[in-house]
Amino acid sequence: MKTENWYDYPQYFDLVFRDETDLEVKFFEAAFAEHASGPVRRLLEPGCGGGRLVVDLAARGYDVIGLDISKPSLAYLRNRLRRRKLSAQLIHGDMACFQLEQPVDAAFCTFNTFRHLLSEQQALSHLHCVAEAIRPGGIYILGFHIIPLDADEECTERWKARHGGTEVSVTLTVREFNRARRREQMRATLTARRTATARVAARTIRCQSDFDLRLYTVPQVEKMLAKVESFEIAEVYDFDYDIESARDIDDDLTDALFVLRRV
Repeated sequence: MKTENWYDYPQYFDLVFRDETDLEVKFFEAAFAEHASGPVRRLLEPGCGGGRLVVDLAARGYDVIGLDISKPSLAYLRNRLRRRKLSAQLIHGDMACFQLEQPVDAAFCTFNTFRHLLSEQQALSHLHCVAEAIRPGGIYILGFHIIPLDADEECTERWKARHGGTEVSVTLTVREFNRARRREQMRATLTARRTATARVAARTIRCQSDFDLRLYTVPQVEKMLAKVESFEIAEVYDFDYDIESARDIDDDLTDALFVLRRV
């Protein structure tokens, strides 16, 4: 069986995380009300991928912009929006260097997408671009993992999801972990199985991709954010997405969700 690139199958990635969408979006709306000044209607997701959040927020009446460097992901998202008779502005571009014609009220980037920016220069360029794209008083919700002092250098995570006649399983494995270089190499393996029906044949697709992510400790995050004077930390949460449960920035913070406010 041929092994495909999982970035060419955004529909399966979205299926795995679709159960998280409602929880995330409800948190976004609570954060808009709690931490942004003025109404929030115009949104940006840099690194939107297949766009599960773009679609959900567009369905709720927001004016959403999705930006991604993957053409297959944007094509898939465009078709999803068309099928549901929704609209959103889609931009093919690099999240490390972009510019919008008009400012947005808020932006969001979760599930470690930010860590694909592998250098300090790229990360800071991204943060400055987002800050320029958000109006004063608007917010940026940025979520990514921070490595604890006792991080397991041989970590493996697994997810499964089913929708209709399709079952998807994902295994994410750390192949290399280097604190000095601030890199971890990941291998993502995805298997999608579709059962046969009267209208479609059975199908199995196996995808495997290796990619690097940048490592962050709490002091490294604090040092980086201090260099972006256009943002202030409004509050910090974790991946429980509970607006009532703010977190301290300390060594126990690993699944970090920063709400950055544009000053």
